[in-house]
Amino acid sequence: MKKIFYILLASLFITVIGCSKGSENKPPAVKPVDPPATADPTFTAADATTAYTAFNRYYYNTAKKLYYSTTQQDGLGAIWTQAIYWDMAMNVYERTNDPAQLTLVNDIYQGGFDQYDGYNWDNTTTWFIYDDMMWWVMALARANQMTGNQVYLQKAIAGFNRVWNGSYDAVNGGMFWDFQHSGKNACINYPTVIAAMRLYKLTGDASYLTKAKSIYAWAKTNLMDAAGRIADHKIGNNAPGYEDYTYNQGTAIGAAMALYNETKDEAYLNDAKLAADYTKARMGANGILPAEGDFNEQGVLKAIFAQYIMQLITDGKQTQYLDWVKTNINTGWNNRDKDRNLTWRNYALAAPRGIMQSYESSSIVTFMQLYFKK
Repeated sequence: MKKIFYILLASLFITVIGCSKGSENKPPAVKPVDPPATADPTFTAADATTAYTAFNRYYYNTAKKLYYSTTQQDGLGAIWTQAIYWDMAMNVYERTNDPAQLTLVNDIYQGGFDQYDGYNWDNTTTWFIYDDMMWWVMALARANQMTGNQVYLQKAIAGFNRVWNGSYDAVNGGMFWDFQHSGKNACINYPTVIAAMRLYKLTGDASYLTKAKSIYAWAKTNLMDAAGRIADHKIGNNAPGYEDYTYNQGTAIGAAMALYNETKDEAYLNDAKLAADYTKARMGANGILPAEGDFNEQGVLKAIFAQYIMQLITDGKQTQYLDWVKTNINTGWNNRDKDRNLTWRNYALAAPRGIMQSYESSSIVTFMQLYFKK
């Protein structure tokens, strides 16, 4: 994950570097002021609206049309997380069909355009890691699917080509996560499959399907074990680096589902279920997903997981995971900061009332939108 490690890429520590997103300066520790909630009322569609409204109230920068990193509103969130928040906005539009929400979807595109050099993928100051680009490519392709705006599609195609040409290992397969080709990480390989499949559906260009199948096959061989655990990275000929992150489990599910939806090959669906089963059984405690993101960008990881576990439930008709998801949503929502209606990364504890990050507030909001999506 993230890039506080970037300057160490050539060091002796490279074998332990993952794709985990980086730490930020921590504020003074804030302890939850309320005990965890004990009641278990069922969240509603109105709650989903309340949660999203609160998220935007405390984190959305109306001038920049992007999201702040914290409730202090003193700086924007990380470049790749803005694409995840754009996905959230699209989820809300799909749930509500509200024209004002569609306006917000288009506004966020413009915010990214203004902030990130017009999505100039060759700007190596703005874009310094391949996976940061690919999160946006996925979102741009989805935005085109939703709106029909051809500019979004052209930006997605250009971004995908830039990443493919720089990242793909034509000799050994797989995608490198960084410009120095130090390692091949889940955070670039599985998103590449998802992006390729979206572009295939949009363009009919069979080369995208071929690329998606190729990268998925490499990732399954090199990053997924027999139990459905997804390795964070593979460095050269070393053994895979197994570190449990929900977003890697999620994008593995999403990649498998994208291929399953197109090919109807049950092997892909089985892979998706295996990754979901591992996450449910082995990550977190007492059925609650892990509290990733101790004041760093990892707080957004479960928002990514939410996107793809819900695809498995809906597209794959795997409703056996629905109660588990519902329990996580109820727990996180019941333990929100009820004064601000902000949710937290640790669903099992009452949310703090001090400084919070958009990253850690994002996942329950995302789960709720997807749960009620029409």
